[in-house]
Amino acid sequence: MKPAYFYIILGAGLWGTISWYVKNLYTYGFTPMEVVILRVWTTAILLVIFLLGFARNKLKLASLKDIRYFIGTGIFSIAFFNFCLFTAMELSTIPVATALLYTAPAFVTIFSAIFFGESLTKGKMIALVLTLIGTCLVVGVIPLNLTAVSYNAILFGLGSGLGYSLYSIFSKFALNKYSSLSITTFTFITAAVTLSPFFPFVQKGELLSNPAVLFYAFGLGFLPTAFAYIIYTYGLNRTEASKASILSTVEPVVATLIGIFLFQEVFTLLQMLGMICIIGAVLFIQVIAEKPYTSSRQIS
Repeated sequence: MKPAYFYIILGAGLWGTISWYVKNLYTYGFTPMEVVILRVWTTAILLVIFLLGFARNKLKLASLKDIRYFIGTGIFSIAFFNFCLFTAMELSTIPVATALLYTAPAFVTIFSAIFFGESLTKGKMIALVLTLIGTCLVVGVIPLNLTAVSYNAILFGLGSGLGYSLYSIFSKFALNKYSSLSITTFTFITAAVTLSPFFPFVQKGELLSNPAVLFYAFGLGFLPTAFAYIIYTYGLNRTEASKASILSTVEPVVATLIGIFLFQEVFTLLQMLGMICIIGAVLFIQVIAEKPYTSSRQIS
């Protein structure tokens, strides 16, 4: 396996553990948007502390106009897709919400062809079709049983897929000037500052002194967020955005296992078949790597 593929898969696998932290934060009365805000703030705090101690130069913007990249990754991607994803989890189940998130490869493949001129090869299209079939099986679209999942859950799930896809696109532009660590840090700083006014500090500020809440909040900000995004973006710089997006579909597998074994959520035989399709797409995209990808620059 190529090192870039390993980083992408590991990062996506860590993303799959998000639901454990989110579900536990819900038990304390936090809403989906409030959990999003907790996630971006704890991630931003951890990353800034790390960079102040070990790499202060990575906290500098090359140009103020570059903030547009991080508005894209921080607001249009991170804030938007997290809100949609966490809402879909609340309206349905972890496996269904996470599977809907993985309509993202379709969006990434289209956007990559438009913005980066990446070719739509037969291999990519086969992997993409496998991913979409798997997603349809998981949510109950195949066979036709749309009543199995509420329309609102499907809508928010698709919204999370769109928002999720935008991270790969905006990051690809930013990688021309910034390291993966800088991109991740600026992304979450932007999201944290933008969303702060929407957190009800008066009503729920006291909860932030609860050790259990802090554990889940900072846990959410560390492993499945800060660390996962750094290694995913590092791998993204060494492969095509469309391939990276399809490889990252290991996330719903991890999320599904958590939903079944930790939260006793129902998972049918057809949904299992759908997950097999998703895993198959991940394996297939590794086999059909038609040509080596060389980045225009290396991350320092």
